[in-house]
Parts: sequence; structure tokens; C-alpha cells
Amino acid sequence: MNRVQPLKVFLTGASSGIGMALARHYAGAGAKLGLVARRGDALAALADECRRAASSCTVTTYALDVCDADAVAAAAEQFIAEHGLPDVVIANAGISKGVLTGQGDLAAFRRVMDVNCFGMAATFEPFAARMAAARQGTLVGIASVAGVRGLPGSGAYSASKAAALAYLEALRVEMRPHGVAVVTIAPGYIRTPMTARNPYPMPFLMDADRFAEKAVRAIERKTRFAVFPWQMRIAATLLRALPRALYDRVFEKAPRKPREAAS
Repeated sequence: MNRVQPLKVFLTGASSGIGMALARHYAGAGAKLGLVARRGDALAALADECRRAASSCTVTTYALDVCDADAVAAAAEQFIAEHGLPDVVIANAGISKGVLTGQGDLAAFRRVMDVNCFGMAATFEPFAARMAAARQGTLVGIASVAGVRGLPGSGAYSASKAAALAYLEALRVEMRPHGVAVVTIAPGYIRTPMTARNPYPMPFLMDADRFAEKAVRAIERKTRFAVFPWQMRIAATLLRALPRALYDRVFEKAPRKPREAAS
């Protein structure tokens, strides 16, 4: 009887929030993990936790910025050399900053766009052709329902996630003839350090561990597009259907994310 090989997963944005929850979930299943984040100390602590979760779990960490495409490519090469081509690549790294046009927030705007959109493409770049040649593998992008409409005060975040949604759809069609699945997951409000700073109500707020369970099942099924929690898919559909004039009136006075300096 053939022994089932452990899943090989390369994951960005692993040091907190959704990424950390996904890492913990896959670690519990004994996966071979490549974990990417900027904070090396947080990655090291998470790696130790993952190794304790299952004796068969293998963890390699890469402290880097996903906007540094060369660094991402080097990490990908190292992972492939040590473990082979990953079964799943999850582009999860993301940031959110309140910005206002005309108020000197261009640096913050660019940073959000770079991490949330370019960083996703940079994550997939070293793996896509290899997966296509092997005719196997799954590329997963963590987008957001915030990409459905432009949220006032969060123009950079909404724009970056709208770009991610369009990019992932294009990539899905491109990779389909090559046997590579592309999964788009659009979270609603998930309980993470990022959402903890939001000074407004967050309907249907979901714990990160619960989100990770649902996301992993969607990845296993190679679901093309998934929204969690499910209620947010209905809300996003209704929001998208709002006439522009009504949308403008409703959201003009909506609470906004506080502005932050670029990092």
C-alpha cells in the first residue's frame, strides 16, 4: 500500500491573522511548510509551534517582503530544492491602511497596492510555469469582499483587492489548460490584528481559525471562488447591485478606517 505523501504548502503573510491560522491548520495535518513574512521573530515562534503540532510537520521560514520579487524567487528556489514543487501556493500577504487622496497619502497608497496585488503576482511567478509543466498544483489568492465596491477612506485597500480579484480570474483561465487550479478566496470580516483596528461594526465577524478550516476545504475542492463567512457573499452581491446614486448617499457618512503612515 502506498503511503500518502504530506502536502507541501508555500504560504505568504504567515506571521499573523489569516496566514497564521492557515499555517497552524496545515501543520496539524503534518504538511511540509514554507512560511513567508517580514517579521523573522514571529515566523520563528510560529515555526516552533507548527513543529510541536505534529511530529511529521516540516517548516522552513523565509523572512522577506513579498514586494521584493527577487527575494521571493530565491525562497521559492530553496523550497523546491529542499522539498520539491509545492502542491499549494497561497498568496496571503496583505495590508490595510486608511488613505485619502489629496492628503499626502500616496506612499501609503502605493505600499498597499504593491503588497496586496504585485506581491501576489510575485508569489506565484516562481511556481506557475513549473506547475504548468507538471500539470498539477493549486495557486490560491486571498482577496477580499472589500474589492467589490470602493469603500470611502479605504480606496487603496479596495482598489488593491479589486485588482487581485481581476488578476486571479485572469490567471485561473490562463492556467486551466495546463491542469493548474487557481482558487480565489474573498474573506469578509475575519477576527485578526488587522480588523482589530477597525473603528466600526463588522457584521458576521468570523474567527481566523474557523475561516482557515473553511478555506482549506475550498482549496482541497479546488473551488474557483469562495467567500467566507457565507453571509458576506450575499451582502457583497447586494452591495454590488446598489445603484451608484444610492451607494453614494449610503456610504458618504459611513465610518472610515483611520489614516496611517506608510511603512
